[in-house]
Amino acid sequence: MDVIGERAAFAAACADARAGGAAVGIVPTMGALHEGHRALLERARSADGFVAMTLFVNPLQFGDAADLRSYPGRPDDDLAAAESAGCDVVFAPSPEEMYPRGDPEVTVDPGPLGGQLEGAARPGHFRGVLTVVAKLLGLAGPCRAYFGEKDAQQLELVRRMVRDLDVPAEIVACPTVRAPDGLALASRNARLSPAEREAAPVLFRALSAGVFVIGAGERSAGLVRTQISDVLAAEPLARTDYVAVIDDETWDEVGMVPDRARLLVAAWIGDVRLIDGVAVRSGAASPAVAGERAE
Repeated sequence: MDVIGERAAFAAACADARAGGAAVGIVPTMGALHEGHRALLERARSADGFVAMTLFVNPLQFGDAADLRSYPGRPDDDLAAAESAGCDVVFAPSPEEMYPRGDPEVTVDPGPLGGQLEGAARPGHFRGVLTVVAKLLGLAGPCRAYFGEKDAQQLELVRRMVRDLDVPAEIVACPTVRAPDGLALASRNARLSPAEREAAPVLFRALSAGVFVIGAGERSAGLVRTQISDVLAAEPLARTDYVAVIDDETWDEVGMVPDRARLLVAAWIGDVRLIDGVAVRSGAASPAVAGERAE
């Protein structure tokens, strides 16, 4: 496995792979790899002849400098995990390499959805995400890029960017990977204390309660939100940020649950902010039928 730090060398490696007849698969990460990342890498390995992982903590998407400083990092472990998953190349640039003139003057506007839900809670976050993804896909050239469904709003915005700007990339959505107790795997989970880690699966329990009442015939989005909120409120260590029921096609918040819906939650567990979500299809009895997998 090659580790590359320069943009030009990464672009050349991807171009050389295509010239040799290989399809290129890209897995963008910010490190602190877990089994969810491994699932993305394995999906890419199964489909593409050349797999590249990017390893870059993007400062543009952090509005809070303290949050950026506290983001977990273990590059040696991450490189070992990437190699064991079959990566051909890891692109691990410095911030100065990615942004040689400092913060870029030209960035990617995420549109109206970028200011809702996570975008409302973290102003500027999605502009930073889309800007770095646009740079990475531009360097990689024609490719498949793999993203997890846990960060569903990010995934939707990347899809819209690729569609609207004619970026030559196919975006591949991969199921959320969960611990046996339902907690969606995320790098931020490493910051939870033992007591907080025990409390954190309340997000999935709350979502499951929402899915259950939908499966039982409830179609009022307000009542579904109340059901989810009540489960979160019963956990002393949880502080709810938002609960949303959206149309999974348009991402509009709804009054009545449509046939293709998505339930979303964000909550603080102690000082760690977690997000989760599940897709719900008409008649679904549990989130598992919407394409989730346990670790």
